[in-house]
Amino acid sequence: MIKLILLRHGQTNWNKEGRYQGQIDTDLSPLGEEQASKLALALKPLKIDYFIASPLKRAYETACKSAKYHDLEVIKDERLLEINHGTWEGKLSSEIDEDLLRLWKSAPHLVKMPNGENLDDILARVKLALDEYLTKYDGKTIAVFAHDAVNKVLLAYVLGLELSSFWNITQDNTCINVLELSKDFTKIITLNNTSHLGYLFTDEIQKGL
Repeated sequence: MIKLILLRHGQTNWNKEGRYQGQIDTDLSPLGEEQASKLALALKPLKIDYFIASPLKRAYETACKSAKYHDLEVIKDERLLEINHGTWEGKLSSEIDEDLLRLWKSAPHLVKMPNGENLDDILARVKLALDEYLTKYDGKTIAVFAHDAVNKVLLAYVLGLELSSFWNITQDNTCINVLELSKDFTKIITLNNTSHLGYLFTDEIQKGL
């Protein structure tokens, strides 16, 4: 059994602009830096044994802000990389093929990004990572810092949901998810918690974070 604290990175300027980032290594925005600092303070009182993050700067730097309070290094895990959006990366929705975008919004499990990945590709690497964590960190609490699509796929998997439920899961910037997991058991403690940012969930004004 492990206690998994699953987190999303802080805001980037591309998040704010609505650009597809994928595996392009964007920086945290000033607001993202502030969010990461508030997240670090929220995690400070907890006993966390290991910090693990996607190697992309927005996730790794968010993790480092929290890890410093625990005197721990952040372990980079490439299996946590955001979905490869292929030719969509760096583009706004208005610059993407309308038919494929419509399918992505309605049936994401059926879409493979042009020159990129699909949700099954994410699931394959997330499964490998999680299986390793369950064995390597048995009895420990681990904080895992990743990305919107990665978190949604991981949560769908451990909750026994189909990948078609992708859009039924919300992951706001620096949200906190806490689960207890074993190979045959999942206990949900909290999902998409952003109370450390001063609000419980993203409202209309805060969309795009």
